[in-house]
Amino acid sequence: MTMTSSRPYLIRALYEWINDNNLTPYLLVNANEQDVSVPQDFVGKDGQIILNVAPNAIMGLDMSNDAISFNARFGGVPTDLYVPNHAVMGIYAKENGKGMMFEPEPTPPSTPPKETKPKEKSVKKPILKVVK
Repeated sequence: MTMTSSRPYLIRALYEWINDNNLTPYLLVNANEQDVSVPQDFVGKDGQIILNVAPNAIMGLDMSNDAISFNARFGGVPTDLYVPNHAVMGIYAKENGKGMMFEPEPTPPSTPPKETKPKEKSVKKPILKVVK
């Protein structure tokens, strides 16, 4: 039986733990992974970027089982970021380095979009009743 990755669960737990201890959570991200959307001007020569994901530094944080997305400012410019969980290399506290680094995971296969049939519109005449 194959199981889903534990990485998104660990990321969320460590994020909460770091915040609960009034520290600053940082994500270490491999910006060269498929579907990563981060400002390339801030990616290091090694292809990695460190993101401050403290609640006071970002807006609209969504940590799903597939990816982490939020809005942050880079050079004063609001930017939408999208980081698939397989691209997260680690999460740690800025102040003391406590956290966790992750082993590389293979990129999950992309699932083809589900075909949806257009809904047939049923034409019904409106029914009005006179109420006295």
